Amino acid sequence: MDFALLAKAALMGVVEGLTEFLPISSTGHLILAGSLLGFSDAKAKVFDIAIQTGAIVAVIIVYWQKIRDTLRALPHGGQARRLVLNVAIGFAPAVALGLLAGKAIQAHLFTPQVVATTFILGAFVILWAERRPQSAARIQSVDEMGALDALKVGLAQCLAMVPGTSRSGATIIGGMLLGLSRKAATDFSFFLAIPTLVGAGAYSLYKQRALLSWADAPMFATGLLFSFASAWICVRWLLRYIASHSFVPFAWYRIGFGAVVLATWWTGLVVWAD
Repeated sequence: MDFALLAKAALMGVVEGLTEFLPISSTGHLILAGSLLGFSDAKAKVFDIAIQTGAIVAVIIVYWQKIRDTLRALPHGGQARRLVLNVAIGFAPAVALGLLAGKAIQAHLFTPQVVATTFILGAFVILWAERRPQSAARIQSVDEMGALDALKVGLAQCLAMVPGTSRSGATIIGGMLLGLSRKAATDFSFFLAIPTLVGAGAYSLYKQRALLSWADAPMFATGLLFSFASAWICVRWLLRYIASHSFVPFAWYRIGFGAVVLATWWTGLVVWAD
């Protein structure tokens, strides 16, 4: 057993779990960490996507009561059906764009300049969104969302196809700009992450199955475990944090990280594209 490889998988799992649900882009952090660890070949890229499933399990556990109650009420409750339908509507644009333009986006936008630019531009969008009073939000709970609200958030999620944008950042901040409260936008972002990230992981594993073998199972299991554990801690912390804090600190972090991306590219310390 290659313990050095398992240690790298564990570290990458921690990075994934800590960054997936914060508005700071897990993609940029995984690229930087993977390059520094020498963990950036084709198999590692599949690994990066697959371990998102571990983070999603953490979300399911944290939101288990809401998910369970919704599933139980589906045969009878209009509110439960509306939430499931809204998640499906929000999920659809990302599926369509991924199938139509996923390869082109990865081929042409996966550059350090794009990643750094989206990190920094995203920071200013966060600062702008947080200047709006929360009292102006017209939707305080995910149960109040309509189909059009879900579609708009789903379209905002499509922005995350551009590396460095952040799926969580696009959906949470996009939701806030569309009239959702910080809590409602965060909750819907988490619910929307379940089909989005599970689907992306399953699709990547299926497409790249020729690269994988049973010998890779310990590496993937380690990444999934550490991704789950760190995401569970992060999600619980974030839900407490947003009750009394804004996302402004994440905006300043994004600006700093964008500068780090440019510095590592300029010095050749990190290889950001093949």
